[in-house]
Amino acid sequence: MIVSTNAIVLSKLKFKDHDLIVKCYTASNGVMSFLVKGAFSSKKGKFKPAYFQPLSMLQIELDYKSNKDLHYFKNVRLLHSYKSLHTQILKSTVVIFLAEILNTILKEEEPNSNLFAYIETTLLWFDTVEKSSMFHYKFLIGLTKYIGFSPEVTNVNKPYFNLEEGKYQKEETGQYCISGEQLFLFNSILGTKFDIDNEKLMSSTEKQELLNIILAYFKLHLQSFKSPKSLAILNQVFN
Repeated sequence: MIVSTNAIVLSKLKFKDHDLIVKCYTASNGVMSFLVKGAFSSKKGKFKPAYFQPLSMLQIELDYKSNKDLHYFKNVRLLHSYKSLHTQILKSTVVIFLAEILNTILKEEEPNSNLFAYIETTLLWFDTVEKSSMFHYKFLIGLTKYIGFSPEVTNVNKPYFNLEEGKYQKEETGQYCISGEQLFLFNSILGTKFDIDNEKLMSSTEKQELLNIILAYFKLHLQSFKSPKSLAILNQVFN
């Protein structure tokens, strides 16, 4: 069955000498993997590696077979040509970081139009703004809404937030409860819109602490989640 759909590149991996395996999040079928033959060959390759940079947005055509794990592109074109996400060092570092996280947590081979639209819309916004060093924080918190463990945003006056339960509490009930300065940092990112820049309110140390809290929250709610390898580079670039 010939399928035409939009896709967001999650990862690429060189295969043998000249081929490439590309993993995408598609609007039509969720997560899919593709074998790109001759990607690194100067003569044979129809689709070059430049198409498949992290979080590139593509329009693709494929011959879909439900019993296959690897598919083949029939046609590929850039759906959106980013102005800054792959060229500005701060933004490209964030893109690599988020692509690694999405590649880890997105597993479903079925469509989720709301999730796809969220990723697409937020990335296009990030591409247009001059600067937003808090984008990845807000992106990750917003992402939890679409994958099933969004933090409770009521009862914010309670002194503890249980990361494991995802809710506010009157009392501390275990090692995964945060309070005080940690809770203040966590609250500062909940419910904030992408175009509200609150980065000036935090020091570099506080930003790093907040990101660690968010990643801990993901670890507690996703069994397969691991801290991304690109985290060290992200912290180095931003600090």
